[in-house]
Amino acid sequence: MADRDDAIETIQREMTAFARRARATAARMHPELSLVSFTLLSHLEYQQGCRATDLAAHYTLDKSTISRQVAALEKAGLVERRQDPADHRVHVLHLTERGEGVLAQVTDSRRIAFRERLADWSGPDLERFAEYLLRYNAGAEGGPGAGPGGLAE
Repeated sequence: MADRDDAIETIQREMTAFARRARATAARMHPELSLVSFTLLSHLEYQQGCRATDLAAHYTLDKSTISRQVAALEKAGLVERRQDPADHRVHVLHLTERGEGVLAQVTDSRRIAFRERLADWSGPDLERFAEYLLRYNAGAEGGPGAGPGGLAE
């Protein structure tokens, strides 16, 4: 039992270090894009737009928190609100052309950084690591951060 507890403690500590490093790296990759901003933009791209309330529900965040984040993204010209064609009372958030470009730039930078960090890993090690991450995240399906670019727990 102690070995299992030690392993879980190591995993928790290393996942926390990973999340801390991800936040710091996001700030270096693009001055306007925090890890949270990147996550929200990724989700909007994946969903091809959604309401702010949908973002709040997906990430189990308070609506006021999402509202502040969205306002900052709008001010930066990365996101815009459009009327929902099916219900004109509803506004759907979409990436602007600038938002798509910034997201693509940061995504490419992140991909390069991962490739460099994992360059000396064997194919089987990478496959196992990918399988373990998929399995771990599937266990949290529907919880905070589920989906592409999910927020770290």
